[in-house]
Amino acid sequence: MEMNEATVQMIAEMVAKVMAKGKMQEQDSAEPIQCDFRGDCKKNIKQNGIFTNADEAVQAAHAAQKKLMELTLEERAELIESIRENTKENVELLAKMELEETGMGRYEDKVRKLLWTIAKTPGTEDIRPEVFSGDYGLTLVEHRPMGVACCITPSTGPSTTTIHNSICMIAAGNSVVFSPHPNAFKTSIKTVEIINRAIATAGGPDNVITTLSSTSMEMTGELMKHPKLSFILATGGPSVVKAVLCSGKRAIGAGPGNPPALVDETADLANAAKCIIAGSHFENGIQCVGEKEIVVVDSVADVLITEMEKNGAYFIRDKAMIDKLTNLVTRPDGSPNKDYIGKDPEIILKAIGINTTGEVKAITYEAPKDHITVVEEYLMSLLPIVRVKDIDEAIELAVRYEGGRQHSAIMHSKNVTNMTRFAKAVSSTIFVKNGPSYSGLGLGGEGYMTLSVAGATGEGLTSPRTFTRPQRCSLIGDFNLRSSTL
Repeated sequence: MEMNEATVQMIAEMVAKVMAKGKMQEQDSAEPIQCDFRGDCKKNIKQNGIFTNADEAVQAAHAAQKKLMELTLEERAELIESIRENTKENVELLAKMELEETGMGRYEDKVRKLLWTIAKTPGTEDIRPEVFSGDYGLTLVEHRPMGVACCITPSTGPSTTTIHNSICMIAAGNSVVFSPHPNAFKTSIKTVEIINRAIATAGGPDNVITTLSSTSMEMTGELMKHPKLSFILATGGPSVVKAVLCSGKRAIGAGPGNPPALVDETADLANAAKCIIAGSHFENGIQCVGEKEIVVVDSVADVLITEMEKNGAYFIRDKAMIDKLTNLVTRPDGSPNKDYIGKDPEIILKAIGINTTGEVKAITYEAPKDHITVVEEYLMSLLPIVRVKDIDEAIELAVRYEGGRQHSAIMHSKNVTNMTRFAKAVSSTIFVKNGPSYSGLGLGGEGYMTLSVAGATGEGLTSPRTFTRPQRCSLIGDFNLRSSTL
């Protein structure tokens, strides 16, 4: 399906609106800022996979993908191993750049998340051929590449998402054109540079990973409608996902979540409090997988709150102060105040007149069932608490708060029936029981790492296999060793 100009313009405007800061929007009418892979501004950049316009970037990636297809799976694995080694050497640099550029999250967590991404993102082992035989012969299923991908990356994880997507795409046999978030542009460019140098070191083709030297609405539109672009992977907010779904290309949308943490009366409350605080505190709440609100059975709520305070939560009891906090973190139009996304809890508390001593890991308070910080996702160090009378009401509300995003949910319980009921009702891609939210991504839990949880389009936890198409090759009659007809 081809896009008309009106559709392209609509897509570009939607993406730009959700991604661009006011400063970047002001620069759209003038010549856009162009920064090379060192973060220095200059013009006419064309090195390390960085191009000045969408057509050059896609054409180069298209040519590179053809060369990538000539490599064996073993050779692709060598490229991936080089990426792992080279990015690991630059973890501290990337974590520092990301924190300085975006102002969101925590340095220690960024280092941890980078190491976790580098080590636990699946490679070529995820697309091994499948073979099965029967009375009518033998069938081989290969996972074939899709071509050239456009990956839209978020400001909440620019380096990790770029590394994860690069490994997945190369394993699958695809090349990539990255469209980074303007608020994390320099970090994204630096990550692309490191990955390209790693590929070159391993003898891989140039421009398997490409990006643009500047960002603007026009470039985004050109990139998304390019005829040689095979599909789009968008990791970001609902507007970005909606835009790519209207692009006319195959789209994979890894959108937002609003994960509830449900605690019933059978839970180990000390462990529940420790895990909820740990998951929420990670990166100051900017991870979509992280606990965003707590639904707790009333009979154990007071004990849970006490245990949370022991683990670093600051509990606000004064209703007037809760209202002041709500007004601070919420804009007049009802959207979260971006000035406080990913900020340390102490900064938020200080802004409402509360000075604290020692480290605060989360801000907690009791909230009514329809409170805006409960029903909407706030990528902040907030943990509103909703009391309920029993497990039935808890499941009903937790499902409502998750909002059908099919992203993540967490539960603390020793009752297997309750856990099963909630898992079925919420139908989230990730369901963590009796652990912190991030354990569902392999950190302290079993399983592989992903930075793109595609609940919106149904792919779930993306891996190299997600970005392939199966090709079935059937040999009729032969290689059936069980038959006695020959």
